[in-house]
Formats: sequence, C-alpha cells, structure tokens
Amino acid sequence: MNAGEISLSQLSQHLWESANILRGPVDAADFKTFIFPLLFFKRISDVFDEELADALEESGGDQQYALFPENHRFQIPDDCHWEDVRKKTTNVGKALQRAMREIEKANPDTLYGIFGDAQWTNKDRLSDALLCDLIEHFSKLPLGNKGARADVLGQSYEYLIKKFADATNKKAGEFYTPRSVVNLMVRILDPREGESIYDPACGTGGMLIEAIHHVNESGGNIRTLWGKLFGQEKNLTTSAIARMNLFLHGVEDFQVVRGDTLRQPAFHTGDNLAKFDCVIANPPFSLEKWGEDVWASDPYGRNFAGMPPAKSGDFAWVQHMLKSMAPKSGRMVVVLPHGALFRMGAEGKIRQKLLNQDSLDAVIGLGPNLFYGTGLAACILVFRDKKPVKHRKKVLIIDASSEFKKGRAQNELLPEHVDRIFELYKAHQDVEGLARLVTLDEIKENDWNLNIPRYVEPVLEEETITVEEAIANLKKSLDEAYAAEERLKNLLRMKIEHRN
Repeated sequence: MNAGEISLSQLSQHLWESANILRGPVDAADFKTFIFPLLFFKRISDVFDEELADALEESGGDQQYALFPENHRFQIPDDCHWEDVRKKTTNVGKALQRAMREIEKANPDTLYGIFGDAQWTNKDRLSDALLCDLIEHFSKLPLGNKGARADVLGQSYEYLIKKFADATNKKAGEFYTPRSVVNLMVRILDPREGESIYDPACGTGGMLIEAIHHVNESGGNIRTLWGKLFGQEKNLTTSAIARMNLFLHGVEDFQVVRGDTLRQPAFHTGDNLAKFDCVIANPPFSLEKWGEDVWASDPYGRNFAGMPPAKSGDFAWVQHMLKSMAPKSGRMVVVLPHGALFRMGAEGKIRQKLLNQDSLDAVIGLGPNLFYGTGLAACILVFRDKKPVKHRKKVLIIDASSEFKKGRAQNELLPEHVDRIFELYKAHQDVEGLARLVTLDEIKENDWNLNIPRYVEPVLEEETITVEEAIANLKKSLDEAYAAEERLKNLLRMKIEHRN
C-alpha cells in the first residue's frame, strides 16, 4: 500500500460508521438506499478532481482543456460536484437529489438511474443536520483512485453489502447470496478469459464480480471480459447497487439492466434470447406470480420442457437459463430449494424432459440455513450444453448437507467446506456416503425423483473398541449383574422372613 492510501479495514470501518449516523431515523433495511449512492457520488467527484489535476498538469494549466469530456470517465455538470453540495446547510436533500439527477443526465449511456430512487428531500427522516453530518463523515476520506484503489473500494463495498444483509437477515435474500456459496458456484462454472457471463437475477452483482476474480486468479486477462458481463435485476435499488458495485470494482464495460427477466428478458440476438458461455444465478426461491400468463405463449420458447406451476417459478428460471446457454461452450450453475428435486406434477414432468436431454451434470445438496431469509436447505444444479463423454447418461449427486459451521442466526459455509465440495465435484466419481454417479436409467426407475437420500446413503459409523475396552465393559456388566442378583436374593430373603 502506498503512502496516503486507505487500507481495507480503515475504509470498511469508516463506511460502517456512516450507517450508524443514519441509525434511528432510518430503518436498517433502508441503509443501503442512502449510503451506496453517497459513496458513489463521493467517489466519482474525487476521481473527477484527480483527472482534472492530471489534465491541468499535462496542458500546462489550460483550464478549458482540462474540462474537455475526453479527459474524464464521467461528466459532472456545474454546481453538481460533491463539494458544491457540501457547502449547503439548508435544503441539503434537495441539493443532493438535484446533483445526482444532473449527473445521471450528463452520463446517459453509463449512469442513467444509477443513484436509485431514495427520498432525499424527506426531512422527517433526513434532516439537514443529519445529512450535513453524513456528508462531512464521507468528506474525511479521499475516495479517488490515488487514495482508494478500485480493489480496496470494491472489497469495502462488498463488506458493507454483507453488513447490511446481516442487519436485515429476513429481507436480505433478495439482494445477497453468501459469498462462500458464490465462490463454490463460480469455481464449478470456471469462467475463462474472453467468455461471456450472464446472471439473470443478479442482485447486487456479486456473482459477476466473483467471476472476474476467478478469471484474474486463474491467470486470465480480466479486460477480455469488458463488454461480456451481463445482468438483469427487477428491484430498482438493487440493480443500481449492482452497477455501482461493478464500477467500484474497476469494471469499465458491462450491462446490468433493471427489469423482470421472466416477463421481459433484456438481452436478445434478433428475435431470440442472447446466448452466453457462462450462466449463473440464485433466483428467488419458489417465486409466486412469476409470469405464468406470459409463458403460456412465450415468444422465446422457454417453456420447451413444460409449463411450471403458477405457485413456483423455480423451473421457469431453469428453462430461461438453459435457453440462454451458448451451444457447445454453454454451462450453467443455479441455486434452487431442495423441493425442486422431488416435487411431482408439472415440475416432475419438466425434470423428466430435462434429464432426458442429458444436460444435467450434477446435483449438490447443501446444508440448512445458509441463505438469508430462509432456513431451508438449498441445492446447486450444474448443467452443460455438451457434457464430457464420460459424464453422459449420468448425473453426479453429492450430499454436502453436513458441510457447514453452525451459527446462531445463520449457518456458514467456510473455505474448507467449499474446498471439499468442489473436490467432490471435480473428482466426479463415487465416494461412499458423499457422492455417486447415478445413471439416467436408475433415476428413471425412481420416477425422475432426484431427492438425494435415494441415491447417496450416509455412512453409519460403527463404534470400534479395543480388546481391553471390551474386557473392561464385560467385567463391568458382570459386576452389575452380580450386584442385581445379590439385591434380588436379599429381597426374597426379606419376604420369607416377613411371612414367618
């Protein structure tokens, strides 16, 4: 770390303190609605200042040249800079809202709608004094590239997302997937440089960012991913956070679109759905009112394996993702509730068709209470458009239900658990009590039911003892038997004496 740079722990702590300023007037579930736009506003203002200084130095102090749009990543209109808002002491929320809207308008291709729809002018929640405190708190740290590198800022941003998820456990499932689960899914997906990556339920963008990390750690050039990262998210605030998250991680070219994926998918090639090398998602579990009315005559043919039931959209997501896989290179990883493995009716018929297509590569059963908002155990399904020859007509079924650390509010998948599960997947062979390669014929005999205990039986550990322990146990049992016999004799003797 260079002199003047902020460390990850310093920045993370400072950001969490900003949330504490809001505590009281603002519900914890809404912290993210206000904190993230402020963080992003401060970041782009500080970067703008750095770019301005560099351009002035380069041009020998030519102010007009330094303000050329070509010298700046994002444009900041007059009177809309962080420092302009900082000078305000009355109607601060109005000044903030105006600055953010004008910045969005000045950058229509990249920042349209990025600051979300926070009600900055609601003085019952956000008084001028509170907003001034918040702005002064953010002003204490330089958030430009020289003070806060993109990787440090991005990691602290992820830290804050997790803290908000912890603070709002039941409401967090819609925007946050535990990072250990994301890490496992991305390792299985194994994205490579130059490949396209798509998350149709992208939340705050964590899976796309983990995919970038994976390519980087595998020695790939992450710049080959620019223009090849795609996400869609229904919630306005969450989709805005995803875009900020990617920008703050230094990603320069991506598409995250706000919208309802099942009703109006955002990415197309001509009249068909766009195709991607890597498709990954943690869609909302068993979503009701998911768009059955539209799917009855879906123009993209996403009901190719059958119509999912009205009360659960799990297999709508699966079919949408399968339709989005590229031929040959396409692979996909999705998290679903365990019920999707064995529920019958319409879902049973869809399962049968998907299994007969032989694109399902693996089923991984996870432990309970790993996800925010549900104590249910979940499973990961892995699909490939073209399975390796040795995997064909088989499905690897893994029981990883005991791989977790017990927690008070929530269980946790630790790195060692992720490693063990990944190694089981990578080995792709039978391991007693943990994994089995099951033929499609056997699954057919089970009426296409994929419930894991039908195929993987836990190993019952028999207690083994030494000869000395066995003799000692026998002696103890004999002593107890002799003592019981003696008590019985005494009892009989007393009865006889009593009769006489």
